[in-house]
Amino acid sequence: MGPPTTKQANLFSGVRVFYREQGNTVNAPTILLLHGFPSSSHQFRNLMPLLATKYRVIAPDLPGFGFTEAPSNFVYTFESLTATVADFLDLLDIQKFTMYIFDYGAPVGLRLALQRPDAIQAIITQNGNAYLEGFGAAWQPLKDFWVSDGFA
Repeated sequence: MGPPTTKQANLFSGVRVFYREQGNTVNAPTILLLHGFPSSSHQFRNLMPLLATKYRVIAPDLPGFGFTEAPSNFVYTFESLTATVADFLDLLDIQKFTMYIFDYGAPVGLRLALQRPDAIQAIITQNGNAYLEGFGAAWQPLKDFWVSDGFA
């Protein structure tokens, strides 16, 4: 199998998402690959052909990385990056997917999973970062325990 196809998706927000796609775009389950820092979808160039034999594989460049272009007023927060990925998925009409989240892509993917739990079929994480601010109120008792003086 050859290399992934490269494409651009123009979002209403003004972000122009560069992405790589490979595999069956009609019937196959979708795997979304979210890259780490300081990388881009290029990091998945050797993985995509292997997955594409059974899956539709999509790897976008997050704003600020690779070939994705963002307007000068784009706010570079995990919330904005998550909104961009959500808009990107909507534009491609991807309603169910598995996520592979790596490093910097993990906070984006985890926020996306919280926003769209019914869309997520599985999460595969490698070296993913999870920040306490993203856990929410349900985790407060455990967070209190983590920072207590009695915790050894």
